[in-house]
Amino acid sequence: MRWQGQELGVADDNALPGMEQLDGLVRSVTTPEFAGITFHEVAAKSALNHVPRSSSMPFDWTINPYRGCTHACVYCFARGTHEYLDLDAGKDFDSQIVVKVNVDEVLRRELAKPSWKREHVALGTNTDPYQRAEGRYKLMPGISTALAESGTPFSILTKGSLLRRDLPLLKRLHDQVPISIAMSIAVYDDELQQAIEPGTPTAQARLDTVRAATDAGFSVSVFMMPVLPHLTDSPEALDAALARVKAAGASRVVHGALHLRPGVKPWFMRWLAREHPELLPAYRGLYPGASVNAPQAYRTMLSQRIRPLIRSHRLDGRDDQDPWRRPSFATAPAPARIITTARGRAAATAPAPEPARLF
Repeated sequence: MRWQGQELGVADDNALPGMEQLDGLVRSVTTPEFAGITFHEVAAKSALNHVPRSSSMPFDWTINPYRGCTHACVYCFARGTHEYLDLDAGKDFDSQIVVKVNVDEVLRRELAKPSWKREHVALGTNTDPYQRAEGRYKLMPGISTALAESGTPFSILTKGSLLRRDLPLLKRLHDQVPISIAMSIAVYDDELQQAIEPGTPTAQARLDTVRAATDAGFSVSVFMMPVLPHLTDSPEALDAALARVKAAGASRVVHGALHLRPGVKPWFMRWLAREHPELLPAYRGLYPGASVNAPQAYRTMLSQRIRPLIRSHRLDGRDDQDPWRRPSFATAPAPARIITTARGRAAATAPAPEPARLF
């Protein structure tokens, strides 16, 4: 085991570039159980992140206990955030993991402030809170408990089957506040999944987690995102995937085509050139230059292909192009705790045909 940066605010000349002055760095750790992974433990100054008003997301607050992700998904949109630390968006994102070891303590202080309005908090919107590191650090039980005890509803989006560890706790907390659970399962072919998401549990392990959460009383959504052009977008592949999602007990599917944000595209294209060089011309046509999204024509085609399949499997569904429905949980314990986002409060005063929900 290797330890670095034992004193807060003291530069370590042997640290990786960008880490020698990492704010709040306590120590950096390598262990045999996580070969090739370095955990940079930091004392965070804040836990709640406010989402910019320009964002289209249906929530105003997030918590990210980790930066970087050992799931190592080649297409992960969050890769570019590692460049803020002067680390690369490729291998460093997969192997240099920043851990906010005091996040639950800081979170409790923030939730206790009179100014906190108990607005919905989203977990898993950047890096995965149930990645392998969570097995070592066990941050999520403290985060979930702090949120529930403060009367704050929250949602979890993950690819981690480690969620099953916390289902008994989440079931108890669900009696106090609304909790939404979603599982991200984009790739259902085992060989492709191991190539493009090498650190994730198998699709079947995640489907088994969907079943476990459903059996625990949760209505679980599955994010079939990203759909990969020419790899996972055939009618046969989509139909087979949706059949497995339905069999696992999920109630809802969210789908959308691959995005290639800055910092992600070069890493993805290198992977594609190595694994599927025959598809490079097609991808260069779909994502030319600095383009992030697939062309509208492709996204329309994908929606037209998948929506009838979703209906045929008797699932609810939405496209990531659809307007988000913001959470306004009518089951909150008191009028002062009716939860809406800051941008959605005015709309929340009008009658809605059905309860709003995040997923």
